[in-house]
Amino acid sequence: MNFVKKALCTGATVVTATVVSVAPAQAAPDKAPAGGVGIAHYACGTTISDKDSSSWVKSAYGANERSGSSTTCAKNGVADAGERLDYHCYTTGNDGITWTYLRNDTDGTAGWVRDDLLSDLGSNVACG
Repeated sequence: MNFVKKALCTGATVVTATVVSVAPAQAAPDKAPAGGVGIAHYACGTTISDKDSSSWVKSAYGANERSGSSTTCAKNGVADAGERLDYHCYTTGNDGITWTYLRNDTDGTAGWVRDDLLSDLGSNVACG
């Protein structure tokens, strides 16, 4: 599968059945599977198997690991700088921001983290 490499921007438009504009204050990396941009929000309590075979990285900024791809979902833990993070895949949340599901091998927690809180912008492998 081919995937588009994400890049930081100051504003983005996510196109699905409707157009959703993201305000500059909430700008996020633009990454989507080749062939289209879509929103595939994962509800609170969703776990994902490991689809990303990249090596572990140390790239969080003290980011909350959530039980779904939304800030309204419960916090499972915190991914801190220097911890071993194993990325599983990414999705675009219902907020128009991309999120990576990861396992924190340092403390054993797992959850969804907004990609703009990961220094390398998270996984490049789509969940769906």
